[in-house]
Amino acid sequence: MLSEVKKSGDAIEFETVERCHIQEVANDPGDELVSIARARVEPGVTTAWHRLNGISERYIIVSGRGRVEIDELEPVDVEPGDVVRIAAGSRQRITNTSDGDLVFYAVCAPPFLKECYTNLE
Repeated sequence: MLSEVKKSGDAIEFETVERCHIQEVANDPGDELVSIARARVEPGVTTAWHRLNGISERYIIVSGRGRVEIDELEPVDVEPGDVVRIAAGSRQRITNTSDGDLVFYAVCAPPFLKECYTNLE
């Protein structure tokens, strides 16, 4: 791992087929253990059911409110400061239940690879 500062302004936000906006803040050879992406879900939007094969994920909620669904667990309301842990291969989605954007950081271990993403819809 390299010692460095990754500036969020250096990463471009893009819209995904999952119905959210992603800004890959750190997903490069500088850290072989994790990747970090800022996710933004617009009000009233539910992301697509999906799973990450071989990758565990953590959501760190920054702003807004939402409802997260993982596998067969009961849906859970989340708010700023909450951390959601998602085991590799788990079916997941999140709904923005607030009036403003739902923003969270997605930390993936090992780093996210698009070939590990499976859309379940």
